[in-house]
Amino acid sequence: MTTYFRLLPLCVMLFIPLFIQAQITDGKAESPSLEKTGMSGLTFRSIGPAITSGRVIDIEVNPADPREWYVASAHGSLWKTSNAGVTFSPIFDGQSSYAMGAVAIDPSNPHTVWAGTGENNAHSYVIPGDGVYKSEDGGSSWVNKGLKESQQIGDIIVHPTNSKVVWVAAYGPHRQSGGERGVFKTTDGGETWKNVLHPSEHTGCWELHIDPRNPDVLYTVAHQRQRYLTTIVTGGDESGIYKSTDGGETWNRLKGGLPQTMVGRIGMDISPVNPDILFAVVDAKENKGTYKSTNAGASWSKVSDYVTSYAFYCQKLVCDPMDVNRVYGLDIFNQVSIDGGVNWTRFGEDKKHVDNHALWIEPADPRHMLSGCDGGVYETFDRGQTWDFKANLPRGMLQSHCRQIQPVLSCLYRHTG
Repeated sequence: MTTYFRLLPLCVMLFIPLFIQAQITDGKAESPSLEKTGMSGLTFRSIGPAITSGRVIDIEVNPADPREWYVASAHGSLWKTSNAGVTFSPIFDGQSSYAMGAVAIDPSNPHTVWAGTGENNAHSYVIPGDGVYKSEDGGSSWVNKGLKESQQIGDIIVHPTNSKVVWVAAYGPHRQSGGERGVFKTTDGGETWKNVLHPSEHTGCWELHIDPRNPDVLYTVAHQRQRYLTTIVTGGDESGIYKSTDGGETWNRLKGGLPQTMVGRIGMDISPVNPDILFAVVDAKENKGTYKSTNAGASWSKVSDYVTSYAFYCQKLVCDPMDVNRVYGLDIFNQVSIDGGVNWTRFGEDKKHVDNHALWIEPADPRHMLSGCDGGVYETFDRGQTWDFKANLPRGMLQSHCRQIQPVLSCLYRHTG
């Protein structure tokens, strides 16, 4: 009975047009105007969220034209702006996937864009994709380049000077073993792929990082996980950080102070100021926390107990482009450390949505940032003191709320069918 009372106002609103009858004047039907029905204050808008957007999983900004952004949505495809967020256009609607995991711009040719499908998180509902796509005209057209059995693409890196070389972190299926997992490399622009790292049928990779000084040096994060009907395996002995020094042909798991057993999801980043300095936030059964390396991963020291609130959902780090000691933790509420990960405080998020997954920082002015979260895209020019919400990005979270909408749909069917 309580459920019906909760649904009654919504059903009444849905059926208002059905109960507005034509007025009869001198025996003739006359359609009422908005003024006559007391609805003159209403205006039409897009069907979807009115005051918020949906989960944004990745943001890429064209380094040659900072007005051009690509916004990857976990459940709402890929969007592009060419005017710094004044307007957004959907550019992936004609493809067979609408859940995104990653987007990457070719540093040598910004007209070439790579998109990885399938949300790269490990919570209860994630929508699979069908591999990686490539566009050579700024997102106007796309070609599927394979890795369809990966289902979730974690990350994509394009070689800084050779457009034919691309690395992909394949997370693998969310609810079953097998599939395409690990790190894949192409040397012919995506025509063929080599599985250069395959931890196991239970473990895939979800992050990739490249040393800005040497493109042969790469890091990837492996995560052992599988979601079942009533529970989730969100860690194991196969989770860890791997490093390659030969362009991704061979990989070695990093040890030297990092937890090695019963490890959950790890987030890491390379400091652009000094790429020998690495930070990692490690979820583990024992000794979880924030770790730092000052020798390119050869050894690590635990600097604090900080891990994100939901490691299976957030768990990312972003290093400041100018201050080697400033690191951001993407969390339910964003966190920041100004002393190399030793102490963490909440980053400014006044009037901003929570659950953060992406953070772009302008290299020349770190006060300017773009944040991607469960509420869409926000922009700040004062390092988080104030935020501008991009309300013109009509993204929603329909999939996550289907169980709430189902009673309304049933009600409609009973009264109209």
